Amino acid sequence: QVQLVESGGGLVQSGGSLRLSCAASGFTSDNYAIGWFRQAPGKEREGVSCFSTVDGSTYYLDSVKGRFTIFRDKAKNTVYLQMNMLKPEDTAVYYCATDLPFSSCLKDYGLASPVAWGQGTQVTVSS
Repeated sequence: QVQLVESGGGLVQSGGSLRLSCAASGFTSDNYAIGWFRQAPGKEREGVSCFSTVDGSTYYLDSVKGRFTIFRDKAKNTVYLQMNMLKPEDTAVYYCATDLPFSSCLKDYGLASPVAWGQGTQVTVSS
């Protein structure tokens, strides 16, 4: 059974940086996709970024392009979301998730059908 554990959230001032980690375990092969989602109070959850080991596909929400970078440390089985130039509107609970094996990241959406989620980590950006 796949397990995902996020860490790295916190409080940061506008313009600052944070790196979120998603430690994964239980994958039966090295062919998977990890997506980052966020949900702010009173708002719907939205896909922020995605990375697939299957084909190297990536996805970024328009509002984070150029500021956020997703990457993987294969040896640690961990996917990171480096968040730079943070804005107050980035404040949310961030979750990582995975889809079925051999999934790719959709060009305009990211992770299509998450089947497992982490517990979430709070990111708060003060103005």
